[in-house]
Order: sequence, then C-alpha cells, then structure tokens
Amino acid sequence: MKHPVALALAAALLLGLASTAALRLAAPPAPPTEAAGVDLGTVWAAALPDLAGNPQALAQWRGKVLVLNFWAPWCPPCRAEIPGFIRLHDRYGERGLQFVGVALDDPGKVAAFADAAGIPYPLLLGEPAATGLPQAAGNRSGGLPYTVVFDRRGNAIANHVGVLDEAHLAELIEPLL
Repeated sequence: MKHPVALALAAALLLGLASTAALRLAAPPAPPTEAAGVDLGTVWAAALPDLAGNPQALAQWRGKVLVLNFWAPWCPPCRAEIPGFIRLHDRYGERGLQFVGVALDDPGKVAAFADAAGIPYPLLLGEPAATGLPQAAGNRSGGLPYTVVFDRRGNAIANHVGVLDEAHLAELIEPLL
C-alpha cells in the first residue's frame, strides 16, 4: 500500500460521482410547460354555437383556467366524468376556473342530457362546425372524452384522452388558480 491517501481520494471521488448520478436519476422530470400537439392559434380562434345556436368564441375564456372537454351524451366514460367536473366547477369557479364542454352530438340530445345532469357550465356544439377542433386541440386518436387544461395565459398545460379523475384534475388546476 504505497499511496493510501491517493486511494482514499480516488474512492471518495468515485463515491461522490456515483451518488450525484443516482440523485439525477431519482429526480422527477420537470412538468411539461405545454401539452403535446395543441395548436393554440386554431383553438383560441375557434367559435362554436351554444345550445341556443349563438356563436361563442373560445377566446372569451382566456384569462381563466380553462378546462375544455370534448364529449358526447352517448359516451359512457364522458358521462362518468361529468359529475366530478360539476363539483370542481362549483368548488373553484369563483377562483377563476372555467369548464367548457364541446358536445359531439345532436343539439337536442345534448340539451336533454345537460338538463338531466344539471351541467352548470357552458356547452358548445362541436358538430358539424368543429370537425377539426379536437385534432387541433391535440386529440390525435379521436377518442372521447378528451380534455385540455389551459392556464390563465392561454397555454395548454395538460391534455388527456379518457376519463379524467376528479382528484387528478384538481391537482392540475389548483396551482393554476
């Protein structure tokens, strides 16, 4: 053992490098700053009819935390997530949360379901006027339900195909309010 100090220094250096690498691997990835595949220009320029047939520009809800949900009354997963949306709307609406549903079905069926479910937030009609809007909003699969969450600056921060769990959605929106 000619150089015990040199060996100890080398061992300490290797141990330090190994723990730094392990810390880097264990650190969670940074959250995305924008949801994948959302064409913000097209989404914010869109105007769709409401249940009364009046055009409503999506841009009117910029400045709020917007949950834009594409759904249909005939879609069981869509119907399953709506009660959670209503509860979140009631809980956070006064703090700047805005839900907007874009229904992909006949206006009469949408209105009947909305009345029965007690949906308190705006519902817009996505057919036939908005055939390309779900794709512009990042829904490449065409699945329903499909939800995009926008921050107050109008950036898409999350998108999701399928049922969006109420607790998970609350975790997404609370920091934005």
